[in-house]
Amino acid sequence: MNDTLKSSLQSKRSGTTDKGLERAHEILDAARRIFAAEGYAGLSMRRVATEVGVSLSNVQHYYNSKDMLVEAVLLYTMNMFQEKIDQITSTMARSPRTEQFQSTIDMFLQELSDPITVAVFFEIWALATRNPFASGLMDKMLARERKAIFKLIQGLAPSISDAQYQLRAALIVAQIQGLLLFRLCNPAKKAELAGLELAAKEAVLRLAMLPD
Repeated sequence: MNDTLKSSLQSKRSGTTDKGLERAHEILDAARRIFAAEGYAGLSMRRVATEVGVSLSNVQHYYNSKDMLVEAVLLYTMNMFQEKIDQITSTMARSPRTEQFQSTIDMFLQELSDPITVAVFFEIWALATRNPFASGLMDKMLARERKAIFKLIQGLAPSISDAQYQLRAALIVAQIQGLLLFRLCNPAKKAELAGLELAAKEAVLRLAMLPD
């Protein structure tokens, strides 16, 4: 957790104490909730300060601008996913890589059932269509997701080249994101969503395993 928080404080030159990391987490948590509920327009440094119960200057001590705070929220979320992937890889080190991959996909789908996480990603996507800063964040997010999936599936089928696996990783990420959007737009269709998730897991496993 601390490493994940520290990576969201890239601009700070001095070390951050445990108490400081706790406060940074409170700020990120509040910003994440506001951003998910009200979008970029509804998020402000002052609003976050009020939500946490600290001064505006206290928030600015950790995050100098609103854009830096939004970037930190996304980075923190992505780092939590990466930590979970690393944990799966570590605990399942002796298991077949196909099982590691399936467990990772299950983790993604489970984490993306969180309404706040879904809303944060959706707001970034929506903002990216008209905001260069958000578009850059989107590019970073997609690159990290594709890289993580590529590492999991690379070499599962010896006849598939790395270039082909990179393309397949991009397709797998696209399928997961499609489910995320469906979940957000159709929250009441639980039975249909369960069927789609099962079909998606079968499809991404075929993408990872089947030769050309």
